[in-house]
Amino acid sequence: MSAPARVAVEGWGWRYAGRRLPAVADVSFTIEPGERVLLLGASGAGKSTLLAGLAGVLGDADEGERSGSLLIDGAVPEARRGEIGLVLQDPDAGVVLSKVGDDVAFGCENLGVPAEDIPGRVAEALDAVGLDVPPDRATKELSGGQKQRLALAGVLAMRPGLLLLDEPTANLDPEGVREVRESVGRVLDDTGATLIVVEHRTEIWADLLTRVIVLAADGGLLADGSPAEVFGRHGDALADAGVWVPERGVPLPVLERAAAESDAVLETDALTVSRDGRTAVQRGLDVHIPRAAATVVTGPNGAGKSTLALTLAGLLPELEGAVTAASDLTGRSGRRPSRWSSRELLTRIGTVFQEPEHQFLARTLRDELAVGPRALKKTDAQARAIADDLLARLQLAPLALANPFTLSGGQKRRLSVATVLASAPQVIVLDEPTFGQDRRGWIGIVELLQEEITAGRTIVAVSHDDAVVRHLGGQRLELVAPAERGGAR
Repeated sequence: MSAPARVAVEGWGWRYAGRRLPAVADVSFTIEPGERVLLLGASGAGKSTLLAGLAGVLGDADEGERSGSLLIDGAVPEARRGEIGLVLQDPDAGVVLSKVGDDVAFGCENLGVPAEDIPGRVAEALDAVGLDVPPDRATKELSGGQKQRLALAGVLAMRPGLLLLDEPTANLDPEGVREVRESVGRVLDDTGATLIVVEHRTEIWADLLTRVIVLAADGGLLADGSPAEVFGRHGDALADAGVWVPERGVPLPVLERAAAESDAVLETDALTVSRDGRTAVQRGLDVHIPRAAATVVTGPNGAGKSTLALTLAGLLPELEGAVTAASDLTGRSGRRPSRWSSRELLTRIGTVFQEPEHQFLARTLRDELAVGPRALKKTDAQARAIADDLLARLQLAPLALANPFTLSGGQKRRLSVATVLASAPQVIVLDEPTFGQDRRGWIGIVELLQEEITAGRTIVAVSHDDAVVRHLGGQRLELVAPAERGGAR
């Protein structure tokens, strides 16, 4: 087990190759061994970049330009990688091997942990994060939230002296959030490791942490101190800058719930959904999606929420039963969305995937947002006007000419939502639309979705965020794990 690490950062910054402005600039602080730090900042302030720098995985001069110094126990991070554990914001990026047990063991094997000790560490780590699956389960069969637990288990098994967590609970159900928070606390109590965690859900971690460091969007630090001091003294400024401050609400109305007798824009009849076309994830679903309202799909990780959403959107075929659209949505291929062409789907049902990168096509944000309007035969001027309006609404205008793949996680999520809104489909299906959002980004997305509902469009959103359920109104469709019950309630 590595000793708790000391972190010293002096005037440090990083500018990605191809970007005019730095992602992080002029950051200075020292973290003593065993400190537990919450790293905050608005979306795009450079939190993930700083963690990658601390982990020594930013790359060389071809990848970008660094300034200042960053040392772990007096050495550059690249020389301390075996003592540093990093859980990335994107859970798919942390999956290395095809089997769960092998993936968790991978880091231990690289560190030269005795072979006889590794199975015990793997079992202990899986139990700590609440990932209750067999070690021989294929990693490709895991849900996004389960992959997030897997990534954390792999790092915990290494027992690092510096633990870096980038949004470790972002895709987790409420029970998973509690389990991960408690498991991290137990590891810290047992090992004394130094912790730096990036997390927008500040209230979850506040009582575990001893210090809060807030990055300023334009470089340097906005605040640094104990949680009570930072949130008490700087609460208003932090909220204005986009930081989630505990027990501070958002200035948005709560939409009324849809009437029980509302017309259905989509309905299912004894629907069985499957990701691979063979294995049923949920069976016997009879779902009514009301028109001009929100339906928020909730439930534990692995219950099939994303699979149901993709099936309702016509992107996965039904294994059994049927999804049927209202008569006014009927395409040339009939009323079954799974049989529609991509052009028929474009104006009828738009989808925001759980992984934003899966839907990016263009080289700049402005061009990305113009793809849908141009496919609908809008003029270049009309497409640009639509793109620029959405860029402004979602605080992405300064990045209009940036490559979508260079954005932060929260910025990528806002862009992915905007790409679908640009085509103005009648039904919008979103998988975790507020994932990785700072306070301003969250308000911007939810406000746009409220406007879409008011304009008569239908929203289907997969979310673990109770505030999304509350502010969008509509109905809640809760799925339960298949082992508990094979349907929805």
